[in-house]
Amino acid sequence: MEITLTTPALLFPAISLLLLAYTNRFMALANLIRSLKKRYATTHSHLVFGQIENLRTRLVLIRNMQALGISSMFGCVFCMFILFAGYDTTGKYLFGLSLLLLLGSLGLALREIQISVNALTLELNDLEEETEKN
Repeated sequence: MEITLTTPALLFPAISLLLLAYTNRFMALANLIRSLKKRYATTHSHLVFGQIENLRTRLVLIRNMQALGISSMFGCVFCMFILFAGYDTTGKYLFGLSLLLLLGSLGLALREIQISVNALTLELNDLEEETEKN
């Protein structure tokens, strides 16, 4: 397989959009945590505390997703530099590493989404239980 200087550049738009999506998720979670913290301070609800703990786990995942995504972008840029310098074999390996980092980031994103869906399922189950009591 031949790799040119433009091959790693093809990942730039995808990685940039992923990082933007990750940042938006982070900001939404940060706002939700702040509001739940205020709610917990007044109610001391066990359910709210559990939600905050769940969000803490998701924040760690998002941080790691961002780190792997940024590392992938860094690897692509470094790969372009190495290819520009004429080291084709090293450039191929760097590009492969960048792809692996991107895969890791996407895998963490999938895990974070699964946790999010589980949390929403618990919330909906709690709502159904309250409705059945009334």
